Amino acid sequence: MSVARRRRRLPDEVRVAVVRAVLCLAFTLVGLLVAALASYADSWLLTPALMAMGLGVFGTMWCLLEILISRQVAAQRVRGPNAASPMAGSRAAAPVPPPQPRPLPHPQPRPHPAAPPARQPQERQQQARQAQGWQPPERPSPGWQSQQNRPPQGGRQSRVPMP
Repeated sequence: MSVARRRRRLPDEVRVAVVRAVLCLAFTLVGLLVAALASYADSWLLTPALMAMGLGVFGTMWCLLEILISRQVAAQRVRGPNAASPMAGSRAAAPVPPPQPRPLPHPQPRPHPAAPPARQPQERQQQARQAQGWQPPERPSPGWQSQQNRPPQGGRQSRVPMP
């Protein structure tokens, strides 16, 4: 006994088209039944029932075409836009290609070990100053020129400097 294969779920747009087609077919069959009964009874409902049946047949054909088109679009989406064959997106798992070795990067040229590393001009100037014993001056605290211009703590700052 073979194992039952699970059916895949239809894509949403196909399911919507199928539901629409079933509703349209039901509408057509109701129109057919009303037209048959109205013809037996010689009723005035025969003409509207025939028009409803004609619209139902047209709508049912339209819905069937929509099902076919939406199935093709969904299959194309699964398969890919430029697949080589119709079975390219089949359920069988595609063989995994073996991993390719990564190419080695091109070696960068290294400087000669005896040559000193190239330095920036600012580094050279700084090293020359330090060799002469030069020290950078201390920077004043930002925002205030001296201690006497500092406002009192906790109070409102005045624009007039304190004497």
